[in-house]
Amino acid sequence: MFKKIVAIEPVNLTADAEKELRLYAEEVCMYHDIPGDDQEIIRRIGDGDGVLVSYTSKISAHVIESCPSIRYIGMCCSLYSEESANVDIACARKNGITVLGIRDYGDRGVVEFAISELVRFLHGYDRPLFRDMPIEITDLKVGIVGIGVSGGMIADAMRFMGADVSYYSRTRKAERESQGMTYRPLKELLEYSEVVFACLNKNVILLHEEEFKQLGTGKLLFNTSIGPAFDIPALGEWLDQEGNYFICDTEGALGDPAGELLKHPHVVCAHGSAGRTRQAFDLLSKKVLDNLRTFLGA
Repeated sequence: MFKKIVAIEPVNLTADAEKELRLYAEEVCMYHDIPGDDQEIIRRIGDGDGVLVSYTSKISAHVIESCPSIRYIGMCCSLYSEESANVDIACARKNGITVLGIRDYGDRGVVEFAISELVRFLHGYDRPLFRDMPIEITDLKVGIVGIGVSGGMIADAMRFMGADVSYYSRTRKAERESQGMTYRPLKELLEYSEVVFACLNKNVILLHEEEFKQLGTGKLLFNTSIGPAFDIPALGEWLDQEGNYFICDTEGALGDPAGELLKHPHVVCAHGSAGRTRQAFDLLSKKVLDNLRTFLGA
């Protein structure tokens, strides 16, 4: 049992999950706005021994070392790797603090977003018509950069619709190739594909000036990653070429703090996370509570 669990910011738990949270702590404190800096995070945590955080704030080494009561940090967001996490996991480990995160809770909404936007371009439904007449996904050359869970689900959807699917990843996936997908080195995939989906972990940048040259013109580039998968100036130069379009769900996926590219006529941004669905919040809540129970040995 925790003495005090503090959610330092909105963590997207369902009402039922928040209610259950109170079974595991003598006191639960939920904050519903994002803290402005480390000092505010430290103030909110106080003497809390359990901390919940989403993806919008960072728990730095300074925060960890300033809050000696912490024994557990629950990430209510995706934890792909220690390097990309918004919690200083190395510092937490050094201080005997357990950090548990979750994965794979909002992917179906991302797949639906990808299909929806692609079809609108292919048929010219309130989007520029991709080719000189409407076309189907059938036989469309689709490239997947990063074939983890969400990338794999998009690949499966594209294959189901009859696309010619290629993929690039750090390691080849025999099971994907047995399904009829073709592995291609990154530059070859970019040149070959008509539509490319970047489905990479946070802070992984693979598309630079040379890669955009290989991508060429008359292409659709989707980014389903949490953050940018590309050099922003290189993307801007690519977008200035005729027939190139970039599609994302959030401003964070564009990674343009100045907001200049958002105004570009070849950028389509939905301004809302495709993964933020009722079903995703249900699954997120379940996984967060499962992690709490695992830590407590319940």
